[in-house]
Amino acid sequence: MRVPLSWLREYVDIDLPVSELAELLTNAGLEVESIDLIGLPGAELEWDRERIVLAQVLKVEQHPDADRLVLATVDYGAAEPKVAVTGAPNLLPYVGRGDLSGENLYAPYALEGATLYDGHKDGRVKAKLKGRPLRGIYNDSMLCSEKELGISDEHEGIILVRGDGLRSAGEQRSCLLYTSPSPRDRTRSRMPSSA
Repeated sequence: MRVPLSWLREYVDIDLPVSELAELLTNAGLEVESIDLIGLPGAELEWDRERIVLAQVLKVEQHPDADRLVLATVDYGAAEPKVAVTGAPNLLPYVGRGDLSGENLYAPYALEGATLYDGHKDGRVKAKLKGRPLRGIYNDSMLCSEKELGISDEHEGIILVRGDGLRSAGEQRSCLLYTSPSPRDRTRSRMPSSA
């Protein structure tokens, strides 16, 4: 079982280094097999907090020239919302539903220059996000899957988080986005505040 440190912090104040906490838990009979740093300093893929942020999905429209692509309008904390071209199948149910801001739907959002894992290659191959046209529409950002962020090998859709009371879109956060027990459940009810 994977347990984000942020979950433990919801119940107990923790002011120990993670390695000491792991030793205490193991000595108490709760064996800690490994400590996975995801997106944090020291991790294999450290998230650039200036380029990987939380964005609110405002609208999803069909790409005019591609059946398998959609245009997702997101608020990521800038002065104006931005459109990302994506092929994420878990956004298809939202196509044509108009304004989604009341649904409190959020996703990790990477801006040009962010280093992520390439979701279309086997293994963990790092790639720097560069702007380019996708079927006639320039795209320099992306909504991220678990694989692209190094959370798991799941790449069947982006991470979608549904939540009231989440901090503002675009806030630079160090978040451990967890995998649910069911690999098909890609919508979360809340996002832990920090790893």
